[in-house]
Amino acid sequence: MPKKPTRKLKVFQALFGFFDTVVAAPSQAAALRAWGTHRNLFATGHARVATDEAAIAAALEHPGTLLRRAVGSNDPFALEPTSLPKIPDLPAAMPALKRPAPTTAKPKAEPVRRPPADRSRLDAAEAALAELDDRGKREEADLRRKQEELDATRTAAQQSYVEARKKATAAVVAARDAYRKAGGTD
Repeated sequence: MPKKPTRKLKVFQALFGFFDTVVAAPSQAAALRAWGTHRNLFATGHARVATDEAAIAAALEHPGTLLRRAVGSNDPFALEPTSLPKIPDLPAAMPALKRPAPTTAKPKAEPVRRPPADRSRLDAAEAALAELDDRGKREEADLRRKQEELDATRTAAQQSYVEARKKATAAVVAARDAYRKAGGTD
């Protein structure tokens, strides 16, 4: 019975987040599909052909399947890694900075303290502005009162005119009627 021809698989490796990943695939395009990306990670240097023998062996046992391990660990690649990524140790605390010994030649001069600024001009300007605002408000109120008086006078004059006109019109109508009754013509 003849053997089925098998496609030659290559093992590719890439770093994703906290995991180092490997996948056995026939091409870079197939590896990118397994990683779930359309960006060419090989062109940017984020993916490469695997060289670690243990990674290659693990990937070839599960062709086309993404295997992971925590970044920085030497654990074997697995479908579901159990280890956490190793964070490099923080550098030891920096030693305290050595300060030069004070020289006894000259003591530091006291900073010159200026006297507080004179606020009298500012206070006077603020008071003048407040007085100007108050005077403006008083003048506005006075003008408003005078306008109300003028409006009342105008209303009274208009009412007086209307009443006087009604009386004068009635007098003209009565005189015209009397004139016509007496035989006058227009």
